[in-house]
Amino acid sequence: MKSLIRNFAVAAASALAMVSAAQAADITGAGATFPYPIYAKWAEAYKKATGVGLNYQSIGSSGGIRQIRAKTVTFGGTDAPVSGADLDKDGMVQFPTVLGGVVPVINLEGFKPGELKVTGEVLAEMFMGSISKWNDPKIAALNPGKKLPDQSITVVHRSDGSGTTFIFTDYLTEVSPAWKDKVGKGAAVKWPAATSVGGKGNEGVAANVSRVKGAIGYVEYAYAKRNKIPHLQLRNRDGKYVDPDEKTFAAAAAGADWFSVPGMGLSLVNQKGADAWPISGATFALMYKDPANKAASNEVLKFFDWAFKNGKQMALELDYVPLPDALTKAITEKVWTQIAR
Repeated sequence: MKSLIRNFAVAAASALAMVSAAQAADITGAGATFPYPIYAKWAEAYKKATGVGLNYQSIGSSGGIRQIRAKTVTFGGTDAPVSGADLDKDGMVQFPTVLGGVVPVINLEGFKPGELKVTGEVLAEMFMGSISKWNDPKIAALNPGKKLPDQSITVVHRSDGSGTTFIFTDYLTEVSPAWKDKVGKGAAVKWPAATSVGGKGNEGVAANVSRVKGAIGYVEYAYAKRNKIPHLQLRNRDGKYVDPDEKTFAAAAAGADWFSVPGMGLSLVNQKGADAWPISGATFALMYKDPANKAASNEVLKFFDWAFKNGKQMALELDYVPLPDALTKAITEKVWTQIAR
């Protein structure tokens, strides 16, 4: 009898250990490289607080959408919002997790961050290749007194399907009729510049811009800041030249009506406001309404709930913009309630 009781106690302890291990299983996600720096920082702090880790693969927005549709991860990450119709078809919900900005970055000797100014139209011509030299008269006219080199411009772009590319090309489409007609917007586009180099992820673009003399590329701001890559100042919709930072990103999102668009897939590019950074955007999480593993899905919601409440300062330190409390409350009430627990 004692042996039976002992065996039962061992079995019960083993079962309890298995339950505890399952409850502490790492959260799985994949997708956009745009939020990777802040997800990594949140994950480190969340692991210390709860014992639960986040395994997030920084593979690009298109990859994240593929992974969540294949049900190999519990949430997908994308900067290019999925349409309301596709969300309905897939049985998913979508919500923003943090705001930030995409910035044009350069490798031009002798120029500090924000020292050179461009308009959206000139930026589009640079990425189309119709402006191919740094001393082009159109760039020179915007930067009187600056000694611009007779140096070729090499365009560095994403080689993978990317929400960062979507935000950037969405902006160029808004400000340049020529870009809209010849290239358009998307997570992947055909880059027209004769001299161009592809890079995988924000990491790859940042590395190539740092390596190639005369390069221009585009990355999420945290990558530019972390890698100390100079950015260009941009003229916004109000005609003001602005630098990227959390204040100008927040200014672009100030008047956002998130629930006016199905799936909250709002574009923040070229927004009104004297302080608004014109290439601002959100990154989104995708989740199933009726997840196969409800316990794992619930862990994802716990993680983001914790991040919304405890991760604001961490986001600001990396020059992201945390979501306002009113918005996170609306997400928990209007979006998360659609997910079966």
